[in-house]
Amino acid sequence: MSKKTNLLLQFFSSVKLTIVLLILIVLVFILASFLPQHRETAEVVKQLSPNAAKLFLFFGLADLYHSPLFYLLMVLLSFNLIICSLQRLPVSLKQYRASCFPEPSGLFENIPDNRVIFTDKEKAQASPILEACLREKYGNSKKSETERGLLFCVERRRFSIFGVYAVHLGILIMIAGAVAGSLFGFEADVNITEGESIDTVRIAHGKEIRKLDFSVRCDKFTVELYDNGAPKTYRSDLSFIRNNQVESKGALLVNHPLTFADLRFYQMSYGVSPETKAIMTYSDDRQKSAEIALTQGDFFAIPQYNIHAHVLRVEENVMQMGPAVKLQISASGKDFPLWIFQQIDEIAAANPGLFSQVPVFNPGLFKPVVFSLKRLERQYFTGLHIVRDPGVPFVAAGGALMVAGLLIIFLLPHRRIWVKIQESGTKTAIIVAGRSNRHSAGLEKQIAGLRDLIRRKIPS
Repeated sequence: MSKKTNLLLQFFSSVKLTIVLLILIVLVFILASFLPQHRETAEVVKQLSPNAAKLFLFFGLADLYHSPLFYLLMVLLSFNLIICSLQRLPVSLKQYRASCFPEPSGLFENIPDNRVIFTDKEKAQASPILEACLREKYGNSKKSETERGLLFCVERRRFSIFGVYAVHLGILIMIAGAVAGSLFGFEADVNITEGESIDTVRIAHGKEIRKLDFSVRCDKFTVELYDNGAPKTYRSDLSFIRNNQVESKGALLVNHPLTFADLRFYQMSYGVSPETKAIMTYSDDRQKSAEIALTQGDFFAIPQYNIHAHVLRVEENVMQMGPAVKLQISASGKDFPLWIFQQIDEIAAANPGLFSQVPVFNPGLFKPVVFSLKRLERQYFTGLHIVRDPGVPFVAAGGALMVAGLLIIFLLPHRRIWVKIQESGTKTAIIVAGRSNRHSAGLEKQIAGLRDLIRRKIPS
């Protein structure tokens, strides 16, 4: 292997590189949280100097999760994890395949006195009892003869050697999911007026229009308000239609998304459609007209009096006096503005002399015609946020695998316990020793438990 290759492997297998990459990734997340993204980018760029604006756009700071910097960090971290794992794997396999016998060098040196048990029983008598103790506590054990006696070995959780690889693999799967979501997913925002349907969406933060292979219809929109007018709760009853057939229906609420055809729909906002209808009538001395449904910009006429009206505005609450419609009346060759309030009788009663002071509030200004606003028929639109993220299953699976690996590493350490039985002068000595890749305190506790069991079963 060339020196250049060795240097490359050393670079990608470096723990320092891992730390640097993790710090940079965290910084990217922080920048993405604080820097304005997408729609606000143009305003930010305008405030920067030309060189700073070039750097801002070059490094993809306007959309960090789709930037070359983000992809580069993901690729580097992936290489780092893969090469670290491959370099460590032979050592881990050797540890996994290592036999308990012979015992590791120096295992029984400097053994504390509390790990040595002396008994008057001969080795041949004590050995079966000792083996039964190990079976009772651990289920099984291995046995080997030595020059001076017998050596028993118990091994627990050998699989935990590979816990770190589960963590690495989980992170790699999560990275793959994040990149897949960034490359192949999309987000879109759309407004649907109650009773209408859409089959195209505009990709968020871009100009691309994407056609869906189904339609979404807002069957009904419901909003509940507090006394102060603030929204209490709102929901959209949606139908998902394909080939002129309703395939699915559901109620969409805030924090309760719906999923259809690998798209996830979130309730984001709502509003009153500009097409709010004003239901009006007019009357003269003889009769009252039928109800007329008008929206902003509509025209209507009263031919017998040569009056023409243009609807300029339809308002839900004008000067805290309730719903009103502003008309432009054309009569006798002149144009006059006129406000028609739904609650004009109550307003006039509370303000004596109103019509003489403010003639444009008088619905009977153009005698003998008297205008009347019956009601407003509000049409709401629901604001939906649509997300397609094919990486979500990968991120979820990778996260579960990473957590499982961490639990294995920290809660299920690999342990080996050896018990030697041999003649020691006129007595038989039973010596307990062990090794663990972590949690030495837990190993000491296990050895103490085994020692107490042996003392009970094999008295001195």
